[in-house]
Amino acid sequence: MPYFCLNIASGVNNMLDSMGVIASQQEESGTISESVFRAIQSAIVKGEIAPGSKISEPELARVYGISRGPLREAIHRLEGQRLLVRIPHVGARVVSLSHAELIELYEIRESLEGMACRLAAERMQQSEIDDLRRVLDTHERDAKFQAGLGYYQQEGDFDFHYKIIQGSGNGTLTQMLCGELYQLVRMYRIQFSAKPNRPRQAFNEHHRILDAIAERDGELAELLMRRHIGASKRNIARHFTELAQQPTKPIKASKARGDS
Repeated sequence: MPYFCLNIASGVNNMLDSMGVIASQQEESGTISESVFRAIQSAIVKGEIAPGSKISEPELARVYGISRGPLREAIHRLEGQRLLVRIPHVGARVVSLSHAELIELYEIRESLEGMACRLAAERMQQSEIDDLRRVLDTHERDAKFQAGLGYYQQEGDFDFHYKIIQGSGNGTLTQMLCGELYQLVRMYRIQFSAKPNRPRQAFNEHHRILDAIAERDGELAELLMRRHIGASKRNIARHFTELAQQPTKPIKASKARGDS
């Protein structure tokens, strides 16, 4: 084989080797970024990183043992989920909604999740309804729920609200409530306290909502969901009223488990 052909072949092989290394590095970086994203997301949602806390990139890079590149990618994704907000000349902070902003969030939920319930009653397959009933069975068996310490708060397919929204068959609703707003809503569902008997009440309300969906009564299902979320909204209003009556104490969201 002529020398120049060998040279070209060698160059191509070297280029392919380099591309393989780059692809491997990119894959590793993406995996690291995903892991860090999930870890920080969980810490924020569970209240382990307090609302309003300033996010220090050097500190997080040290804690997680990663470079700034994957960390910044994770932070950008958390901003997209509205868990972090970037303030000019200050940097990124964990979101801390005001009373008015929280009420607005729950008004959105009340309206859109009510609609999702009505659509789910019309569109869910029987197998999906059976699966939703099994989700509630899992919730009832939870040890903390049995002890009256809070409601089951796993995400995704173990989340009653998430499953109903998915069952609505409306892509726009799903994108908004299971995507853009989902983790923000979970954060406040988990962090805000409820009445001592609220977890059991919420569980019973979930069962009534599911029964209405199973009976294909979309109007009743929507009404029950709106009432259910409205009860949580009233709990939040009471929470802020109580805080306003104690002006000498710092305002903090309780870490007790949420209810709906």
